[in-house]
Amino acid sequence: MKNTAFAILGVLALCGLTLNAAPKAQLDLPKATLTLGTNSLTAQIADDDTSRELGLMSRTNLGTDEAMVFVFPQPRPVSFWMKDTPVPLSIAYVGRSGLIYELHDMKPFDETPIPSASSAVIYAIEVPQGWFLNHGVFAGSTIGGLPSTSIAK
Repeated sequence: MKNTAFAILGVLALCGLTLNAAPKAQLDLPKATLTLGTNSLTAQIADDDTSRELGLMSRTNLGTDEAMVFVFPQPRPVSFWMKDTPVPLSIAYVGRSGLIYELHDMKPFDETPIPSASSAVIYAIEVPQGWFLNHGVFAGSTIGGLPSTSIAK
């Protein structure tokens, strides 16, 4: 019995599979250019359940002006965490008009949920940690170029 268990683990290892392995990073999502004053971000669009769930998991880097925008089909309260996410991020919770309601910094691999205070969030935008602060973007700022919420699934 013991040898059988080791044999199964060996096969999994040879196949590159592990129990509780981090998911493969999403690199092929559609993109949008978001504008924040005179600044811009190239953002991958996570607009369905699967892409929203995976988010930036397993990404080992995020370019200076890269982001991920999560699009929800209806306004709602949201909550994000950093499961399987090794890079420090900042997140903006945003309303339909592009108004930033709140900003939060997130620690790598921290599985503590960060809930929105608002129940009207329709976008969440993740950027390299400190990007918002370094570019003078605060709660109350407006983001342009957001994808249509009608595409969210």
